[in-house]
Amino acid sequence: MATIQSAHCNISFINYLQSLSQTPHRLRKRMLAIWTPDQELNQVRLRSGADMKRKLKWYDLVALGVGGMLGVGVFVTTGPVAQKFSGPSVFISYVIAGISALLSSLCYTEFSVQIPVAGGAFSYLRVTFGEFVGYFAGANIIMGYVLSNAAVARSFTEYLCSAFGDEDKNCWKIKVDGLLEGYNYLDLSAVTLILFLTICLCRSTKESSILNFIMTVFHVVFFGFIIFAGFYNGSTSNLVKPEGLMPKGIKGVVDGAARVYFSYIGFDSVSTMAEEIQNPSVSLPVGIVGSVLIVSALYCLMALSLCVMVPYYKIPEHASYSSVFKKIEWKWAGNVVGAGASLGIVASLLVAMLGQARYLCVIGRARLVPSWLSKVNPSTGTPLNATLFLGLCTASIALFTDLEKVFEMINLGTLLVFYMVANALIYHKYAIKSNNPPPHILLFLCLLTFSAVGFSISWKLKNQWWGLPLFGGVMITAGFHYMVPCHLRQQWLVPMMPWPAAISIFLNVFLMTTLKITSFIMFGIWACLITVFYVLYGVHSTYEAEELDLGLSHEVPNPSTTQESKPDIEVL
Repeated sequence: MATIQSAHCNISFINYLQSLSQTPHRLRKRMLAIWTPDQELNQVRLRSGADMKRKLKWYDLVALGVGGMLGVGVFVTTGPVAQKFSGPSVFISYVIAGISALLSSLCYTEFSVQIPVAGGAFSYLRVTFGEFVGYFAGANIIMGYVLSNAAVARSFTEYLCSAFGDEDKNCWKIKVDGLLEGYNYLDLSAVTLILFLTICLCRSTKESSILNFIMTVFHVVFFGFIIFAGFYNGSTSNLVKPEGLMPKGIKGVVDGAARVYFSYIGFDSVSTMAEEIQNPSVSLPVGIVGSVLIVSALYCLMALSLCVMVPYYKIPEHASYSSVFKKIEWKWAGNVVGAGASLGIVASLLVAMLGQARYLCVIGRARLVPSWLSKVNPSTGTPLNATLFLGLCTASIALFTDLEKVFEMINLGTLLVFYMVANALIYHKYAIKSNNPPPHILLFLCLLTFSAVGFSISWKLKNQWWGLPLFGGVMITAGFHYMVPCHLRQQWLVPMMPWPAAISIFLNVFLMTTLKITSFIMFGIWACLITVFYVLYGVHSTYEAEELDLGLSHEVPNPSTTQESKPDIEVL
């Protein structure tokens, strides 16, 4: 038996080496290979075995979107951003980030109505720009989800400490000497929470949605309490003491916007519920756009209420809200805030972990990762393997990694994916759907990006000519709008195209350039790692899977069956 297994391993290794020798040929065949939306909806989805169960309605999506965003951002980022970047004008940073998130959500919404599958941005980019671009975006989305979920789970412990009256944010963590600073506190509470939510998500999406709905209702009421108590105990004079509303100028406000963008991670997870919604064409627009609008309003009011209670330089970086209430001698309110924030973080983790598993499931369908990750459990209708795998990864990182170590890298990856989706929407709508020459559309997208980069660099260097690239971007978009026709009739379209997508591209590029150079270095290392994985595994797995499908389709005599089996791959 051992001899047979050894021989099988040797044959597999030899086959793999032969595959590696064909890497250049396979890259040419697969990197720009795209699937049609019909294939994503039907043929690719069948690879998961059982279908996900359609039990969610529009109000479930709104609750999932609100629950996914509330708690992650305002409790974790507002204090540090107010103190280091925006000052009392941190609420304006939330307005800027909210506008950018709203524009990105519109792009997601149109795609999700056209292609209602669980792959989100991965599927949208794969049917537009090809396999590698979709894979690159999908890998970055999962990276962002896993790191942010791990970091937020650790903040759950900090607020739980506050709820029990402990001032030390590390009182429930175990310090281990010998580990690097920032990685030397083990957080068993965060690990326990993530494992508990993983088990819940394995059981049923609908049950998880009901749990999230209940927690979100309580959380919104709790937000109302904080906003009311903040304004009741606060003073508008704190907004201008001691250096005015914008102590670090407009640049500080914009830099803060790039960092609070972390708060809006979560609305895209609603699009991954597309296979579990009863009426996708109606529920998805309401769920995605509605949740972003509600959360933006709450974030701005929450940030404002924090800054009117105490001057910005007195806001603690950790467990900011509960600590500020204790500063104004509302200790009982500080404990309530600690408990409520912990509940909000649980709700946001639940939704984010729901979304990350569905992304990985669809990437597994494409055979870019091992196919067992794509399997849907027939009894629960959930992607069981993907949920368990990512739950364990998230718990492992949450055990020792602090939020500050991954904060900006998460923002950079998220902004990049939103930038790519906005580009994809313009290309898909004007080149693929409207049959305009693709080079013309690509030229417009390149010129728009160059103008955004030029404006961003001029702004960062405080160059007085920053208005020139901004004016150029406006004129390029206006010329494109009037010269390139687009006549589409669908159930849901982004209004006033291409302006929303173009502004989204501009804002995402601008916000990316405000991040530190270290985040770009870390992201570059990550990008190299996932590219190497694609070259060594992904391209060979997808090539062999598609060749196998093509071979099987030729063996089937029934024409109708052949039409269903053959992956009619288009090359960009």
